[in-house]
Amino acid sequence: MALRSVRATQTQDLPPHVRTFLRRHEQDEHQHLRSFETILGTTSWERAKLPKMPGQWWAVAVHLYGYEALGLEFAKLLVHLRPDLWEIASHEERHVRFYEQELKKILEAGGVAAAGARVSATAWWRNLPRTVDRYLGDDALESYRQDLRRVILGAIESRFRALGLLS
Repeated sequence: MALRSVRATQTQDLPPHVRTFLRRHEQDEHQHLRSFETILGTTSWERAKLPKMPGQWWAVAVHLYGYEALGLEFAKLLVHLRPDLWEIASHEERHVRFYEQELKKILEAGGVAAAGARVSATAWWRNLPRTVDRYLGDDALESYRQDLRRVILGAIESRFRALGLLS
């Protein structure tokens, strides 16, 4: 879900271990995309322009953590339908853990970065319900939409609160 954001982030000045992780993360996301294209029998189109990402690592970490947590929730649903795609959920779990660990470091260090991460998380959280609604917009999900929405938003909110990003 975060392929283009991960690509865009790699152009920034980041700690070396983050840059290394992002290269692997991009490979995983690219593999997921190709799997979905094969299953659906279609090729996705890619925009030439990458999304604009925040300039501070703490804001980027919140952004990617949130979208990876969202991706993980969808991957868990996917595995119920297609157990053969368990590897996607495994990758998403690894991505979420990485950003979670990075955000723990940021929050434990305190200061401007920690405060900024919390502000970024609050802003990201405000936009999430609209994003989830868009992702669940297909007519085939009509009878499940409200339950899926509640479960997805609840799981992500729990993660954000447990980490200390939301009060």
